[in-house]
Amino acid sequence: MTSLSVEMLAADAVEPITSAGHAQLGIAVLAGIAVIVLLITKFKLHAFLALTIGSLALGAFAGAPLDKAIASFTAGLGSTVAGVGVLIALGAILGKLLADSGGADQIVDTILAKAGGRSMPWAMVLIASVIGLPLFFEVGIVLLIPVVLMVAKRGNYSLMRIGIPALAGLSVMHGLIPPHPGPLVAIDAVDANLGITLALGVLVAIPTVIIAGPVFSKYAAKWVDIPAPEKMMPQRPSEDLEKRPGFGVTVATVLLPVVMMLAKALVDIIVDNPEHTVQRVFDVIGSPLIALLAAVIVGMFTLGRAAGFTKERLSTTVEKSLAPIAGVLMIVGAGGGFKQTLIDSGVGQMVLEISKDWSIPALLLAWLIAVVIRLATGSATVATISAAGLVAPLAADMSTTHTALLVLAIGAGSLFFSHVNDAGFWLVKEYFGMSVGQTIKTWSVMETIISVVAGGLVLLLSLVI
Repeated sequence: MTSLSVEMLAADAVEPITSAGHAQLGIAVLAGIAVIVLLITKFKLHAFLALTIGSLALGAFAGAPLDKAIASFTAGLGSTVAGVGVLIALGAILGKLLADSGGADQIVDTILAKAGGRSMPWAMVLIASVIGLPLFFEVGIVLLIPVVLMVAKRGNYSLMRIGIPALAGLSVMHGLIPPHPGPLVAIDAVDANLGITLALGVLVAIPTVIIAGPVFSKYAAKWVDIPAPEKMMPQRPSEDLEKRPGFGVTVATVLLPVVMMLAKALVDIIVDNPEHTVQRVFDVIGSPLIALLAAVIVGMFTLGRAAGFTKERLSTTVEKSLAPIAGVLMIVGAGGGFKQTLIDSGVGQMVLEISKDWSIPALLLAWLIAVVIRLATGSATVATISAAGLVAPLAADMSTTHTALLVLAIGAGSLFFSHVNDAGFWLVKEYFGMSVGQTIKTWSVMETIISVVAGGLVLLLSLVI
């Protein structure tokens, strides 16, 4: 069953679950989000459980019967997992193949061999952006940290001058570019065109990552001048391999799904006829499922077999890639349930009416909502999912390009000022051996720059396209 058919069934099965007024709905939203924030930050409850409980609390505060609130939550969870669950799994497999085969190390070493001196921060942002396409943020950090520390130590660079560009590349990919979970869920929630969102996301990402990476790292290095910590220099994945895939074929494999999805978006614009044979062919070729599946199958040969993996080793790699994403899938699914509860409670319609009354541009409203939830929960994914559910009705009258920009506005807002309630904050702090204050002056400021610059670029693009 396709994601679309699941969503249609959910829409048919679940009627509006409450007729509460704006005041009660507003209180219900604040109470539901407060429950989620409290459970995640105070009681350290897993985000999946917090979102589940928060969804039911939202329905209760909105005056909905419990059985209808449960039906809304489960329908939203099912449709979200059906829409993006397989894509997240395929992305995880591709990322694991890239890491374990030594393909990621090959990209790193090749680019570093050609870079030096002033070009090194630019090389790091390039490496992080390419590797960050198929990898989850946390995996990307673990993979790139040895490289950052090694380069800083051997080249006698400031750790921040090398580290900030790498972190910026990973973070921008995580927040703005599919197939990362946040953008995928937002695309699914507002029914955006994935190819166009990807194309516009790349357009926004390039200047954003330049400003937040190489440019900002000059100042970060002055504010926090620390050496690379010796104890955090872990082994690189490819050190135990006799051979690894070549640079060209590795980059081609990583970019294959991106090229396929962008090709579909280009054909959609040029042909603009759903019945035309060429467009129908590219609709299949460029669908996220086929594009990522093709990249995984190709990667088994160009990455796995090129590294000397046996069939058994390939099977083990695929199996190991799926276990760590179980938590991500459940969080994304529960976020979809929360989104559906918001919509079925009438909250989405309330946001639509408020935005008209207050004359707030829809893209700015989406960014602001994502910022508030990000600051409260610390999770970019939770912020993206929740904001997408709140502003989904705003996309009804939008053009294809503006719907894609809505997704990017949400993604940009979800990255705003990472602080002590964000797992990524502590990951960066510990790996780089910084104090809390130093982490705020570097990592937190960098995240805020990404959010503001990307949000501003989205608003500018909305004026010209």
